[in-house]
Amino acid sequence: MFKSKLAGLRTLAWLEGISFLLILCVTMPLKYFYAMPAPNLVIGMIHGVLFLAYCVYVILVRYEKKWNISVTCWALIASLLPFGTFVADARLFRKY
Repeated sequence: MFKSKLAGLRTLAWLEGISFLLILCVTMPLKYFYAMPAPNLVIGMIHGVLFLAYCVYVILVRYEKKWNISVTCWALIASLLPFGTFVADARLFRKY
């Protein structure tokens, strides 16, 4: 599917980051200001799957690239912060 596990992780980082921003900036306002919960359900499910895939890929790449615990923790923490996966891609993943 991907050329390498790291390439897959970088792709998932972007997709997960975009889905997170869609939830925060589009679907949550629709849900709470306009009483439209449907977009939040759909994008939320997609984001959940991408989040889990991202976390699994971080662990897989950790063993493949022999990352220390610090790099692994920062990569996992990045998925919890808005724009975090974009920063992780720029600062962590491109080094390897």
